[in-house]
Amino acid sequence: MKNLFIRDIKAGIKAGGAIGTSLLFFISVIILSPFALGTDKTLLAQAGPGLLWFFALLAVLLGLDRLFQTDKEDGSLDIILAAGDFSSLTVMVLVKSAAHWVSTVLPLIAAAPVLSLLLNPAWRQAAALTASLVLGTPAITFIGALGAALTAALPRGGVLLAVLVLPLIIPVIIFGTAASVALAAGTALQPLYFLLALTLFFGLVGPAAAALALKFTAE
Repeated sequence: MKNLFIRDIKAGIKAGGAIGTSLLFFISVIILSPFALGTDKTLLAQAGPGLLWFFALLAVLLGLDRLFQTDKEDGSLDIILAAGDFSSLTVMVLVKSAAHWVSTVLPLIAAAPVLSLLLNPAWRQAAALTASLVLGTPAITFIGALGAALTAALPRGGVLLAVLVLPLIIPVIIFGTAASVALAAGTALQPLYFLLALTLFFGLVGPAAAALALKFTAE
């Protein structure tokens, strides 16, 4: 599993990998947002957390449809499925999801504080938004892994994947935005606790559900 983790990270950071596409998309939409919303600092400050979370969601979903494609193409996925070892399959999903988060999502989070200044000039809000992304984006990755497993048999299931997982991701976006606002204002932190609970829940349930989906689609 260690080799699988390293291989997926290398695949994500190589030229033309998921990190390049996701990061370029994330930077582009944030740079263009002030042109669409105008230069009103109050409006940008109010819309900033929600926009950043929405853009992060779209960037995370990019490339997730191919999360299991490499393993399907080289036959390693079929070997694990044929062995009938559900635990190994679940661990594989967990490792691949973690590798996707490290190679694709973590660079977006690292860029978020600087890019968010285009929408909100306060460093406190930028730091709060970054903290909420660190806590909440793993949940999106685990939910996306379930969608990737359901669409693994399709050549390109990106659109279908988004349709399948968006209803599950909506609570993450709501509490992620609320948590960033609450952290910046120093008010009640209940949204942050709910966000962390969602990440822990999907971290436990997501890999197992994705493993079941892979077994179902393979039959």
